[in-house]
Amino acid sequence: MIRIKKLTLLSVALLLGIFPLLFGQQLQMPQASPSAQLAQKIGLTDVTVTYSRPSMKGRKIFGTLVPYGEIWRTGANAATKLSFSTEVEIGGQKLSAGDYALYSIPGKSEWTIILSKNTDLWGAMGYSADDDVVRFTVKPTKTGKKYETFEITFNNMTDNSADLSMKWEDTGVDFKITTEVDPIVMAQIQEMVIDAKTENPSLLYSAASYYFNNDKDLTKAYEWIQSSVEDDPKYWTMHLKAKIELSLGKRTEALATANEAKDLAQQANNPDYVRLNERLIKSMK
Repeated sequence: MIRIKKLTLLSVALLLGIFPLLFGQQLQMPQASPSAQLAQKIGLTDVTVTYSRPSMKGRKIFGTLVPYGEIWRTGANAATKLSFSTEVEIGGQKLSAGDYALYSIPGKSEWTIILSKNTDLWGAMGYSADDDVVRFTVKPTKTGKKYETFEITFNNMTDNSADLSMKWEDTGVDFKITTEVDPIVMAQIQEMVIDAKTENPSLLYSAASYYFNNDKDLTKAYEWIQSSVEDDPKYWTMHLKAKIELSLGKRTEALATANEAKDLAQQANNPDYVRLNERLIKSMK
């Protein structure tokens, strides 16, 4: 009778859906290697790093916990994942937009960096070189201080690139990610400014600024910035006009424009642009 009663109770529990609640409960505890996600805009590309962060906890890391010459998940738990919203260049090789697993082979004087199309593995278990899409070598450096917890950051940002930097223990490894910017921006300028024959002061300023900052056609940049300030003079657009005039050898015009830009900045209570114009004016005297 007792056995029947137990079976009956178990059957009732299953029917009522209580069984999973009784046996599916878990304790919530801190992760040994907490997960992290890092997002960075590089140029016009969204780059995301998803990884887990192990700590030293008194252990010797490279050459011991992480052996030299062997595939490493480059973090803990699942392999570190890199995601790109557009095509990028890494290690001198083109890489399509998408998700990739980041593996590495640490060495005393050289690391091999690997990007794999297989993002479903737990760590390096099941890793195959057949899934590699990018493989290149970099030189590790000594950081000069201890990093208790493995970390990934982005450094040395430019308009179209950044270094992905990995640090743990006293070792640092960097590699550059380069993104497409100029063809995309130039296509937008062609469509929205040149072909559309726009009179929008903001678009004209943006196009002139890009041309000036990227050594494009200064005559065309001057044409755009002149149209922009004629319709809607601002202290920042006037400042750009002065810089373009100076680059074109129009020193007298540049001096007058810089003084006007300074006055507009003072009226707008913008001390940063007041100083920028003061420096520009001083450079012409």
